[in-house]
Amino acid sequence: MRCFFFKTRILFFEIGVKYTELCYFCRMGKIQVNNIKVYGFHGCLEEEAKIGSEYRIDVEVKADLQKSAISDELIDTVDYVHLNFIVKEEMAIRSKLLEQVAKRILDRILKEIELVKKATVHIAKINPPIGGNVEEVVIILSKKRKGQKNLV
Repeated sequence: MRCFFFKTRILFFEIGVKYTELCYFCRMGKIQVNNIKVYGFHGCLEEEAKIGSEYRIDVEVKADLQKSAISDELIDTVDYVHLNFIVKEEMAIRSKLLEQVAKRILDRILKEIELVKKATVHIAKINPPIGGNVEEVVIILSKKRKGQKNLV
C-alpha cells in the first residue's frame, strides 16, 4: 500500500490486537521544551568565566508519538523532564563556545532517549558582552539519529 500524502510504503505496527496503517512521516510528532532558563559561565572572555550570563534554551525533538497517544503511558513517549535534566546538566559544564554545549546536549539526547529520531537545540546568550546593545545571540544546531530518513 502507499500513503496518499507522501507516496511511500505504509508501515504496520501493532497496538494491542489492532493493526494501524501509517506511513513513517504520518507517525512522527514533535515535543518542544521552550524557555529553559539557566545561569552559566560560557564564553571566550575571562570575565564570562567569572561573572557568567543568563541563557535561554529551546529543545525540539522528533519521535514516533503514536503509541503514547493511544497508550497514555509515559514510558511510550519522550519524557520532557529528562530533556530538561540533560540541558541543565550540560549547561553547567563550562565551554568557550555555545556550539560545543549544543553538541553535547544533542549527543546525550540521542544516546539516552532511544525514541528520539532528530533533535534541535537553540541556545540564546542574553545580553552578550559584544560591545553593543544586543538582546541575545542564538546558536541553533540539529542532529538526527544515524540511518534516519530525511526528517523535515
